[in-house]
Amino acid sequence: MRFSEHPHSHHHGHGCFAIGRHAGEGRHRGGGRFGGDPMGGGGPRGSRRRLFDASELKLILLHLIAENPRHGYDLIRAIEGLTGGAYAPSPGVVYPMLTMLADMDLIAEQPGEGTKKLFGITSQGSTYLEENRNDALDALGRLDILAKRAERTDGAPIRRAMDNLKMALHNRLSGDNADADTVLNVAALIDEAASKIERLK
Repeated sequence: MRFSEHPHSHHHGHGCFAIGRHAGEGRHRGGGRFGGDPMGGGGPRGSRRRLFDASELKLILLHLIAENPRHGYDLIRAIEGLTGGAYAPSPGVVYPMLTMLADMDLIAEQPGEGTKKLFGITSQGSTYLEENRNDALDALGRLDILAKRAERTDGAPIRRAMDNLKMALHNRLSGDNADADTVLNVAALIDEAASKIERLK
């Protein structure tokens, strides 16, 4: 777990900790299936399990805004990026949370182009983030765990192998020489592969 103090010009002179990609692993590694909206609203994977409570999401948003002033959509995409595409909070959760943070004077609207509200962290927000550093590290570490899990369970290699198998079966069994013995041999090979997969540790 690494963090370092560094000032941001938009922080009104307050330092903010920077959190590495691998920060905060450990305490939540044994948690249940990740995914879905932090308030149970359902996410890309369709889970209804609560991933983050309001206080954790508040710290994640504050951390991201402390890095750079951001729009609500930017924050959603940033969180999605931190999880390797495994999770993105819904606008129905993020935008009310931004309103609450602004009401608490933890963030403030910044000058920006267009109609989207651009938020930057305030001195009170920097202080709040520093006071809750460990909880913020913990929440951000869970985003990193999600990213690692998504990377481990990426189905692309399996889909490629299945496509190769289907092509091989089509080429071998669609010809005139696909007799009964050939069919039985192919079936035996597939059964053998299935058995080996089941025994993998």
